[in-house]
Amino acid sequence: MKIAITGGTGFVGHHLAQVLAQQGHEVVIIARGQDQRDKNIRILPHVSFVAIDVNDEEHLVHALTGCDGIAHCAGINREIGKQTYQQVHVEGTRTVIHAARKAGIHKFAFLSFLRARPNCGSAYHESKWAAEELVRTSEIPYTILKAGVIYGKGDHMLDHLSRSLHTFPLFPLIGMKDKPLRPVAEEDVVRVLQAALVEERLTNQTVAVMGPEEITLGEAVKRVAHVLRRPVLLLHFPVPFHYFLSWWLERLMVIPLIASAQVRILSEGVVEALPPCDSLPLDLTPQRSFTEQQIRQGLPKVSRFGMADCLGAPS
Repeated sequence: MKIAITGGTGFVGHHLAQVLAQQGHEVVIIARGQDQRDKNIRILPHVSFVAIDVNDEEHLVHALTGCDGIAHCAGINREIGKQTYQQVHVEGTRTVIHAARKAGIHKFAFLSFLRARPNCGSAYHESKWAAEELVRTSEIPYTILKAGVIYGKGDHMLDHLSRSLHTFPLFPLIGMKDKPLRPVAEEDVVRVLQAALVEERLTNQTVAVMGPEEITLGEAVKRVAHVLRRPVLLLHFPVPFHYFLSWWLERLMVIPLIASAQVRILSEGVVEALPPCDSLPLDLTPQRSFTEQQIRQGLPKVSRFGMADCLGAPS
């Protein structure tokens, strides 16, 4: 099969591309080309890379022509200039759907967020929900993954936890009471995407994708610190403090330690899909817990936060 992946150089997208290419499928990676985490993905056998924006319908149609399905994984967790939630999540998804129709795509898989919903006061959540609704009414057979906190090699969670623990002696928890989450391994998310696209399962379903274990953010930090053998002091700070901190970090860092959308996500917990949606069949239900082995596999090289992480720093 020939599968296109928007956001194919990003965290989930590039892992999906690797798996599909290893299985002998043709993969078309569609991305702006700004994510440099894994340049090797662009030169793998069976993989082609197309540097276009998700709002460029004309070039999208050309890139998608001949593809059987598409995984729409492109997304942002903070707004920068013209890259707004409305422009990327909503208008971008609308454009990708239009291009997919013209190109004759017959399966559309969309990576959304577990608690994406309307009228909740969060532009991130609401834009993801609006994109879901566009996919559901697209008249293309679809699968929507409402995924929780995803971790693995090249992610935001383990990368920033590791670098934070190597830089600071304490970790500020969000809110005065630790909220739960169910971390889900990227391998499990990729398996669901693969089943939807290649095996053509879960057609016209919206499914919740969460890890098997419910833990708190504090417990997750402790487990990572234990693997790294780094001491850490966990302190609770009120949610408004974190919004203030994230506002500054979004303006100071290339990839902020925490973004405002992530403050909202972690402050309300990530263990239940909103609105409620379909459950995965048993063979696709994630089984990998947030264990020491899983953490080790996903950890980046040892590094600290420094001036290179600041906007405007010399490259």
